[in-house]
Amino acid sequence: MQDVTVVRTSVLPPYAAHLRVYEPLAAYPEPERAHWQAYAAEHGPDAAEAGRSVAAAVLDEQRSALAEVVGRTPRALPERESERAFVRAVDGVLYVCPWATRLRSWQALEELRAGAPVALVDTALPQATREAAEADRERWRAEHPDARPWILTSRWEVPVRWFLPFGEEDRCFVPAGVGEGETGERDGEGIRGDTAALFYLTPMAQARRRVARAYRALREAVPEGELVRGAEQVGRWLEEFHPRSLVELDYGGLVHLLGPERLSADRSAGELEDGLRALRAGEAAEAMRAYEELTVRWRRVLALRYAN
Repeated sequence: MQDVTVVRTSVLPPYAAHLRVYEPLAAYPEPERAHWQAYAAEHGPDAAEAGRSVAAAVLDEQRSALAEVVGRTPRALPERESERAFVRAVDGVLYVCPWATRLRSWQALEELRAGAPVALVDTALPQATREAAEADRERWRAEHPDARPWILTSRWEVPVRWFLPFGEEDRCFVPAGVGEGETGERDGEGIRGDTAALFYLTPMAQARRRVARAYRALREAVPEGELVRGAEQVGRWLEEFHPRSLVELDYGGLVHLLGPERLSADRSAGELEDGLRALRAGEAAEAMRAYEELTVRWRRVLALRYAN
């Protein structure tokens, strides 16, 4: 396939996109705040400007995950929660997005059970292992009733609802091979990276406003539609975090599936924004056209998971 690029690394990033929330350091209670402050001081930010990608840190997370499972008896989740995070620095403020690997492993287990054949699930994780993990989760839930993940993951596609918090101005495309001091496609800011990256980054207040406006328009026009339910889901998740957080949609490993030309031309958030604008103006046909074009394009990407 011409649109697929080769990744020269010992770890191939999975074809997955991520929706992340970075909370300001001040939002964390003690002793978490002290831990993340020391962590940031030791490791430095993964992205020192809004226009820089955390792609290198994401690859490091994947390597750490592989190191946990290679050569061991299969486990459903790590024994302890990760003490690592993605760190962004914007306008002198530190923002932290904890990996929360153990919590996300529980969620991945639920997704595996729901979407994979029983025989495959039993092969990957024996029933006794899954039952022990589920019992462990119930005990943990009782002790942490308000816990929520800072990172949502989608494999082989970016769900259309994930574009709702963002506008075209939040888009940043970092071509492969761009070095420090060179510029990408976001307001001419200097960005750095050895591999391509495409992400959107916006303040939480803006993200919530966009989702709320979209929800109102969709509820009036298509109250039973898939996107209105998605808007409600995304909105509820965003409400769990500090109001001065940052919200990021990262194409992650999908950049290696889409290829540079399609990445450069991709304007998914802007297209959805145009469709919603048409819907609010009463132009239902134009809104439907924009939505259908967007969903069909991403369904074609999703279909690649079945390709040989």
